[in-house]
Amino acid sequence: MQRALRSALKMPALAIMGVTIPALFFPGTIRAADAPVVVTSIKPIHSLVSAIMQGVGEPELIVDGAASPHTYNLKPSNARALQNAKVIFWVGPGLEAFLEKPLQALGRDASIAALDEAPGLVKLPFREGGAFEAHDDGDEHDTASSHEHHDHDAEAAHDADDAHDHGAFDTHLWLDPMNAKAMAAMITTTLVAADPANALTYQGNAEALDDRLDALDAEIRGIVAPVKDKPFIVFHDAYQYFEHRYGIRVAGSITVSPETIPGAERVSEIHSKVGQLGATCVFAEPQFEPRLVDVVIEGTRARSGVLDPEAATLKAGPDLYFTLMRGIASSMKGCLSGA
Repeated sequence: MQRALRSALKMPALAIMGVTIPALFFPGTIRAADAPVVVTSIKPIHSLVSAIMQGVGEPELIVDGAASPHTYNLKPSNARALQNAKVIFWVGPGLEAFLEKPLQALGRDASIAALDEAPGLVKLPFREGGAFEAHDDGDEHDTASSHEHHDHDAEAAHDADDAHDHGAFDTHLWLDPMNAKAMAAMITTTLVAADPANALTYQGNAEALDDRLDALDAEIRGIVAPVKDKPFIVFHDAYQYFEHRYGIRVAGSITVSPETIPGAERVSEIHSKVGQLGATCVFAEPQFEPRLVDVVIEGTRARSGVLDPEAATLKAGPDLYFTLMRGIASSMKGCLSGA
């Protein structure tokens, strides 16, 4: 009898007598119920929010798997998540247009943060036309001065206090780690306001994330440095922030918007441009038709590669942002150097 009792006492408390003991009785344990229901739109944003929420809870993700925000249709499960949310993070209507009306109808009780309004963001004007010339800022691209220069230009053209003007600026904001830092600061402020009981955890995680983003920025600069002067073509114009941050030479895109499949004339124009510019690589994206890239490079010396700006092929989580950015840098280096 005593042996049986001793064995029972060694068992996990939750298993004894089949009784469920609330986690509340164990100091330092946070129940799922204590975490606010947080919903995020796309994987890169989900990753930043996840990193800041570590130790408190895990945010929900709307555009999961290989789906793209450019072509996404809201699911019933997404609608339920929005309706139950206490906090919702999205980039803004310029990127996730499919969310604009659902947020008005379903997110009335939530704190909604459009991260394209984060203080300190660099916003670059949307480029009209897919075939654009490489920027002519010169051979040297000092990190700080370049960032400040574009920030100044963007603020002059697009006052942050103005209402949203769809398409007024490129919405792929996260492809600059300094923009990711600005968004992380807004995410932290929003979470602290919605859940002050966990403020210290959010703030500590945010500081750690800030340091990691600085280190990532330096790492990427080193990866792309050997190939930054080689021109290349992308599937759609999603890399402007990466381009300006690291001084790389994007020569043009196959299509301006991935929702629109380019016609034969457009593909022919890009084919000619590849030859004229001596573009080393033409990059496809995993969500969209790769055969267009094969047509564009046919008969040229250009190679093909794949870039994944929205993390379609990556598993969601706090480390996704870092995997995404390193992947873009490594893919560029590999294709442009012929490795």
